[in-house]
Amino acid sequence: MLKSLKNLINDESGATAIEYGLIAALVSVAAIVALQTMGTSLNSIFTVVSTNLQDAADAASGTTPPAEEEPST
Repeated sequence: MLKSLKNLINDESGATAIEYGLIAALVSVAAIVALQTMGTSLNSIFTVVSTNLQDAADAASGTTPPAEEEPST
């Protein structure tokens, strides 16, 4: 009985599992932050591209008149 109790106290396999769990949590948090930052940036890029493509399509189809240039002085 005493030998089993000593083995239980000296067993460190649970500590290793906790360490791996903490590392996995840290990597997950870093990945979420990176993807959110990249997602915001990609959203603005695609918004600009979409607007420009829509303007070009409208100008090509004649639905909107081309933008007038300011007269040179």
